[in-house]
Amino acid sequence: MPTPNIVFVMSDDHAAHAISAYGNDTRSKINSTPHLDRLARDGVRMDATYCTNSICSPSRASILTGTYSHVNGVASIFTEIDYRVPTFAEVLQGAGYQTALFGKWHLGERPESAPRHFDDWRVFPGQGDYVDPLMIGPDGAATVPGYATDIVTDQSIDWIRRRDPDRPFLLLVHHKAPHRPWVPDERHKHLYPAGSIPEPSTLFDDHRTRSQAVRGVRMSVADDLGADELGEELPDELRGPDNREARMRWKYQRYLRDYLQCVQSVDDNVGRLLDVLDEEGVGADTVVVYTSDQGFFLGDHGWFDKRLMFDESLQMPMMIRWPSVIPAGGTCDAMVTNVDFAATFLDMAGLDAASALPTSQGRSFLPVLRGEQVPDWPTAIYYRYWEHDDPYHHAPAHYGIRTKDFKLIHYYGAGLGVPGSSERLFESEWELYDLQKDPEELVNVAEDPAYTETRAALTAELAELQRHYADLPYDGPSTPAPRWSWADETSLEHAAEHRRRVEQDPETNRSH
Repeated sequence: MPTPNIVFVMSDDHAAHAISAYGNDTRSKINSTPHLDRLARDGVRMDATYCTNSICSPSRASILTGTYSHVNGVASIFTEIDYRVPTFAEVLQGAGYQTALFGKWHLGERPESAPRHFDDWRVFPGQGDYVDPLMIGPDGAATVPGYATDIVTDQSIDWIRRRDPDRPFLLLVHHKAPHRPWVPDERHKHLYPAGSIPEPSTLFDDHRTRSQAVRGVRMSVADDLGADELGEELPDELRGPDNREARMRWKYQRYLRDYLQCVQSVDDNVGRLLDVLDEEGVGADTVVVYTSDQGFFLGDHGWFDKRLMFDESLQMPMMIRWPSVIPAGGTCDAMVTNVDFAATFLDMAGLDAASALPTSQGRSFLPVLRGEQVPDWPTAIYYRYWEHDDPYHHAPAHYGIRTKDFKLIHYYGAGLGVPGSSERLFESEWELYDLQKDPEELVNVAEDPAYTETRAALTAELAELQRHYADLPYDGPSTPAPRWSWADETSLEHAAEHRRRVEQDPETNRSH
């Protein structure tokens, strides 16, 4: 089998339920994405892929390094990646791959934090702009005329056509869409007009059983989504507490209209990219992956944004096509996380991930993609959100565990804090959801006596996952935590510790 090319397409904040290939989910009826559906049809749709920290920079760092936030140092959007922690791009380049990256980086703008181990790259500073964006590359910065999603695809296609055809390649295509504020391109502005978009069943969730920590977040579509993001002023007759339901519906329609129009451009450009791979004659031997850095609330529970551990935010869409290896038209419900991506890409390239990237905390899921039965495959994933009381949404720091049947979340009352923000403290709170009886996560049963044994078992399993990943549970303000800069030894110490554990007991440390 020839060494495959790898094309990794990642969008920003694209919820799985805004992809029509996920049509088994009733939330997926809001839009049509034929080119992403084509990718799923020709490959496999992953139905249980989760992020380990639902916010842009941390997820991207975890994908590149195969490590949790406390190892790579990127616990928040305020941090820059610790460039000393190795990445899968570094390993593949060292193994002879041509490497390139175009689009969103968002892992810092210091010279030390710029993309490394890429033969060619052009990235947006920060979030970047949708129209005529500034882009930075090895030869400096320049404004590129056009629409960002088209530009990133144009640059990627140009690089594919200029590559050395005798060597395998790794191409990272990182779209800024559909990140807010949502600016659709002109050719899609007629789609999904306000008033035509189905509402989620949980749009008016009253949050009655939730923790106080969650009730305090500022992610309400009705109350916290402003005109600067909607591009339209709220009519006066919709203001005030008595008009909240009508205001929610008005804002939801305009929010989803713009969001879905941005998604449509991503879908079109994925189609362009797939066509070029076929035109170049490399489609059969190229792994094509589509994902997003995390999920997103699309009015679910009345919210927008992400951060929290509810499935709409936690789940990452993922479709993978590799015609010569992966059977077409399948689905996979094995639980994987973004920490597993790096090991999987190295495995696809024929490299032993444990030795090639020893700092990785992930495990290759290539066997389950092939349809193999893996008896010791993980049945739970560990999540941690560090950015306590962020200045925009006031989301609480928390960690938790998700299994197929249950989700246990601990809002532990404090965390890293945010520079310039006064830290809100609250009592430790727990939420527990029975995902079989309550798949929409509406009823917190953490204090229900009927779930006492379940909660105890999940609490013990959560502690075991924290031990496994060498992540310390919160035990007061003196608990060690990642800092707000890579300029310390924290992440290197965690990486070294994990490497020692792998060397001592490699099978155990690849089991999660």
